[in-house]
Amino acid sequence: MIIDCHGHYTTTPAPLGAYREAQKAALKNDPRHIGEKGILRVSDDQIRESLEPNQLRLQRERGTDLTLFSPRASWMEHHVGNEHTSRFWTEHTNELIHRVVQLYPQSFAGVCALPQSPGTGIAASIAELDRCVTQMGFVGCNLNLDPSGGHFDSPPLGDRYWYPIYEKMVELDVPAMIHVSACCHAAFHTTGSYYLNADTTAFMQLMQSQVTKDFPTIKFIIPHGGGAAPYHWGRFRGLADMLKLAPLNELLMHNVFFDTCVYHQPGVDLLLKVIPNKNILFASEMIGAVRGIDPETGYYFDHTKRYIDQSALHREAKENIFEHNIRRVFPRLDRRLADQSRLGSTPS
Repeated sequence: MIIDCHGHYTTTPAPLGAYREAQKAALKNDPRHIGEKGILRVSDDQIRESLEPNQLRLQRERGTDLTLFSPRASWMEHHVGNEHTSRFWTEHTNELIHRVVQLYPQSFAGVCALPQSPGTGIAASIAELDRCVTQMGFVGCNLNLDPSGGHFDSPPLGDRYWYPIYEKMVELDVPAMIHVSACCHAAFHTTGSYYLNADTTAFMQLMQSQVTKDFPTIKFIIPHGGGAAPYHWGRFRGLADMLKLAPLNELLMHNVFFDTCVYHQPGVDLLLKVIPNKNILFASEMIGAVRGIDPETGYYFDHTKRYIDQSALHREAKENIFEHNIRRVFPRLDRRLADQSRLGSTPS
């Protein structure tokens, strides 16, 4: 199987965007606006029309079997609104993902967003994670280390503030992709600098923490190739030595994984050379941050399967990246696929 561990529903039907705009209009008049969750009126046909010419077409063309699908990252917008509007919005986006999975169970598995409204604590996020996993069959979550949208004023990932969500992740046996959302800070371009800065920051925060010691089975995915971490692996190894920490392979690499959302062959080759094979998960993030065609190759930048196919890795190592590593990091997905296999319905 070819499993893409990082996909977002970026082509949602128009009623979802209209719902969000109505929320924002109400918040502009009253930042404390609560309102009601309401009903999102999206038909099954609208969902099909949003996916068939987009993600599903590209899956077929690129040879991907299954995508781990979450709400559009830039639309999580935890910094917008208050705890009530954030909860309603997050629930609707997660429920839409669930409907996608129900319509296309062979092509998608659900990964949920969390309603991390700044300054409101973590309880609502724990409740939503539990709901999505136990009631809707989701296999993972996206965790935003900076719900402020660029000000980085939340406690670092090693702070006890985060421990209740880590406990719930371990209890449910689901990993978290550490993924920020839209940026409201003028110093950062959302996908060009903010995302990559946050990825690098997440690695360093975990490196300085006791999280993997306190939660030996917890699993995190750092997207976009791990930010700067693979490129500056010697720096991080050196910092671990200077800070009197255990070597990185002992400290983090049983718990932290990098995806392949790196959009050129030399970058992917470096990732494959520097990072242990067991810590690399195939991903493309399509249709996502970089949607154009590379004039040097004639292929889409985010056609990342080509980079793995064309690498010098042997077949077994490629299969680990495409399937086996992902199934190990997402145990609930592994069990679901095993059940489908027994029923004779696993994607080929």
